[in-house]
Amino acid sequence: METAAASDPFVASLPVFAKFESVADIDNYRPLPDGWALATADIVGSTKAIETGRYKTVNMAGASVISALLNALGRQDLPFVFGGDGALVAFPGSAMEPTRKALAAVQRWVADELDLTLRAAIVPISDIRAQGLDVRVARFQASDAVFYAMFAGGGGSWAEAEMKAGRYRIDPAAAGARPDLTGLSCRWNPIETRHGEIVSIIATPGSSRDLRGFQFLASDIIALAARQERGGHPVPVNGPGYSLLPAGLDIEARATAPAGLRWLSKSWIVFLMALTAVTDRYGWTIGSFDPKIYKREVASNSDFRKFDDGLKMTIDVDADVLQRIEKRLKQAEEAGICNYGLHRQKSALMTCLVASPLHRDHVHFIDGAAGGYAMAAANLKAKLPV
Repeated sequence: METAAASDPFVASLPVFAKFESVADIDNYRPLPDGWALATADIVGSTKAIETGRYKTVNMAGASVISALLNALGRQDLPFVFGGDGALVAFPGSAMEPTRKALAAVQRWVADELDLTLRAAIVPISDIRAQGLDVRVARFQASDAVFYAMFAGGGGSWAEAEMKAGRYRIDPAAAGARPDLTGLSCRWNPIETRHGEIVSIIATPGSSRDLRGFQFLASDIIALAARQERGGHPVPVNGPGYSLLPAGLDIEARATAPAGLRWLSKSWIVFLMALTAVTDRYGWTIGSFDPKIYKREVASNSDFRKFDDGLKMTIDVDADVLQRIEKRLKQAEEAGICNYGLHRQKSALMTCLVASPLHRDHVHFIDGAAGGYAMAAANLKAKLPV
């Protein structure tokens, strides 16, 4: 994500597309500059955590990687992608040391505060290109105020595999280290399906290496989803619901305050939610803050679909649209054009990065509420040859 005023010359030069169908066109992407690197991280044993009902915590841990790195580098324009149980951030080599420290600190925080294990790695783009792969980036304009980065070229997937194999590893910081997670929040209620099911889909290029065929497949899946209202967007156009005591209250307090001040953080969040509820109900504003406008911006700024070496979507669809999508994916899988995983649930979750509710560039990560992308990835992996 970045705001419309990108500061980095490379990021500012990236192609921008406003129609999501363009995500599959490789001509919309540009290679990362020499000297850049990828920071990648994910939760070890996320499937087990999901099975015990901790997916909101898993999502928060994944988003914390992005929050920690952007805050540490003082950059909101760096290309990143949220993967549900992890994340990937591209950054210039000049920021290597603060990135390393931030990754180490966020690993320690996830272990100490969330009782999860976050593994992390930094992979230079030069090593990726030495494998005959690349990391190419484009920008999708989700709204007037927010762009999301899209990744292609296979390099991100290779970097993730290297991390899981224990290479390029970043070790956790010493006990007590805390990253700067300013802006990380999770105050919205689960978003219930309005059409039938919330479906998380991952489709990646298959064994045939027919990239043109995969491009056609991605376009077809997007077109099928477009049969649904707003392309299957799971967030209502007027925004999601909220409660005075958000389900993620304790997690957010752990992100924003040390143990001794956590009660103060919780009190402040509850006060803000109560104030928002009153002003929203009566149509009031708080200075320049209008809760109704903000909720509509939340919907338009959400990342319910993306391209990260493959198509990823969490969409709200009816039985007919889902059947058509599954049929197209199965045909492509049988032809070797794609590998895919799919996971159904009845609601979606939202995790947010909000520097200020008075600014329009707040970003919101969408995933399925019962496993989402992590379970879709597990389903995909289970079908691959060992």
